[in-house]
This record gives sequence, C-alpha cells and structure tokens, in this order.
Amino acid sequence: MKVLLAIDDSKFSEAATQALIAQAKPTGTEVRVLHVIESFVSLKDWKPVIEQLRKKGKVLLAQTAQALRTAGFQVATTMEEGNPKSVIVDFAAQWPADLVVMGSHGDKGFDRFLLGSVSESVVRHAPCSVQVVRIPKR
Repeated sequence: MKVLLAIDDSKFSEAATQALIAQAKPTGTEVRVLHVIESFVSLKDWKPVIEQLRKKGKVLLAQTAQALRTAGFQVATTMEEGNPKSVIVDFAAQWPADLVVMGSHGDKGFDRFLLGSVSESVVRHAPCSVQVVRIPKR
C-alpha cells in the first residue's frame, strides 16, 4: 500500500502521523511524507521568508520520517511549493497513492476560514481514499 502523509507544522499533522503509525501495518506499506510550502508572490523581499520556511520544512520532514522509520515503515520525503490543495491532489495522482492521510486542520488559523479547508478540498478531489484525522475534544 502507498500512503501519502500530508503534513504541516500543526498538532493535527502530528495526530495524523500517530494515527498512521497506530493503524497501518509497516510491512508492505510505503509512506511518502509531503510538506507543501504555500506559494507567495515572487518578490525579492519574500526570499528570506521562503528560505526560513524551507529550513523549517526540512526539519519537520526529518522528524516525521524518523518517527515513521522507528515504527518500521519504508519512508521517503518530499517538499513542494504551491497551493497545498492542488499540490496534494496532484501528487497523490502522480505517485500514485492508495491513501492520503492528513490532519483535519492546518496551521493557518483565521486564514483557513477565509481560504477554505485544505482537507475538505483534498477529500473532494483526490484520486484515492482520504483519511482526515481529528484531535478528540476533551
């Protein structure tokens, strides 16, 4: 089985990683961890911001991959730039993934409300099944 784990730097992505570890059998499961850096206008002033996001993304990918490898999964990582909604769906189709796993909310806060939900868009447009992981209310 080929599982695409789409992550950002949110507690919901951490929950998605832990759900994958708890639910999937490592044997025969190939996991691709995908982190998408949202595109910005290509202005010189944004270059330092993009570089910081790339550095942060590399650390996030490495930490997530290590957790999955420790659990016995075969893991590869990918970082892309663009609109997360379309990048995740396109990557799932091109790889091709059997399942996309992602958190129910990202790290956007109010922006998420204004721009719409990435997870909702992926559920609607992905070429495969999608598991959206929520954090239970306590």
